[in-house]
Amino acid sequence: MKKLISLGFALLFTCHLTADTMGWQSLFNGRDLDGWVDVNTSPETWWVEDGELRCQGLPIGVMRSAKQYENFILEIEWMHETAGGNSGVFIWSEGTPFPKQTLPRGVEVQMLENDYYKIHNRDRGYVSGELFGSMKLSVVPDNPRGTRSMSTEYRCKGKGEWNKYVVVAVDGVVKLSINGKFVNGIRESARKKGYLCLESEGAPVRFRNIRIMELPSGNASGDEIAPVVE
Repeated sequence: MKKLISLGFALLFTCHLTADTMGWQSLFNGRDLDGWVDVNTSPETWWVEDGELRCQGLPIGVMRSAKQYENFILEIEWMHETAGGNSGVFIWSEGTPFPKQTLPRGVEVQMLENDYYKIHNRDRGYVSGELFGSMKLSVVPDNPRGTRSMSTEYRCKGKGEWNKYVVVAVDGVVKLSINGKFVNGIRESARKKGYLCLESEGAPVRFRNIRIMELPSGNASGDEIAPVVE
């Protein structure tokens, strides 16, 4: 089954490479925060400078997309400014924090600076570009490290260097490319449609070149769709 899923995503990505570029939509215009909604941070947390979306990391929380997305290809570049920085992008996410928490339920695509595991005395797998269901959202990891999926290679660059993620998300399956190679995935996500969220988690981080290509919708229904936030 995993081979069939991988083959399907290979064919999908081949189609993506030849797709009409008009299918891409920018999620960050390089001038302001249009299209994004602060959920639980502050007016000082996020700002635009030199065409980059910057985050000071405090307070801990998220900023979400104005609309929900189901099946899509997301491209995003990110860079940590300091050693051990922590951030991420949530997909198929709820638009509000989980009860008594600062972060939402969704699929998190982890963005950790390479020294994080040393500074916090964690397993090195943490800095591989992990995928996991936050707030106990059910997913099946391709490369299990407990309930998380770690990448098959360590491809993330350290502080002061830009990383590029390509996230392909279709019908509860997610595949992650890090700096030009697909190295991670999850499947059978209990959530298949929701918001995108950018994470502020204690350290300065920068984002740029954020764009999305929406793909045809699937059969997401009921609890597989995040509640709409008015």
